[in-house]
Amino acid sequence: MSTVNNCDIPDDLLYLVEKHVWVRREPDGNALIGITDVAQKLAGKVIVVTPKRAGRTITKGQSAGTVESSKWVGPVPTPLSGEILAVNDVPVSNPGILNQDPYGNWIVRVSPSNWDEDSSELVTGADGVAAYRRLLEAEGIDCGS
Repeated sequence: MSTVNNCDIPDDLLYLVEKHVWVRREPDGNALIGITDVAQKLAGKVIVVTPKRAGRTITKGQSAGTVESSKWVGPVPTPLSGEILAVNDVPVSNPGILNQDPYGNWIVRVSPSNWDEDSSELVTGADGVAAYRRLLEAEGIDCGS
């Protein structure tokens, strides 16, 4: 785990940095998608999480769900095309959990239809941390303030 401007950035996830979403590839080839520590900080107290339903096909860039806070409502854009296999009921029933543990609480599980192409646009490890560092410094974002 790396920390940049007081924002947690796990080294083992893939990121679509400009959209503040993470992806974790599972051993079976499916992928979990969630929001980053930066996203929950920018949103403020999360009060509603509404994922798209399981069985729905989504295209890269489309919303996999919506997160609502007291100051913001916005999509959780998917960095992968594929079918939503499952939604995580934990943040649906307890939305504030995303503020406490955004990396332990995914939004949707997806069966990617084109992993190789879609994941090529994501960053991970040292590259992911560096990309987040550039964005946070350029935008003046600090998760501690």
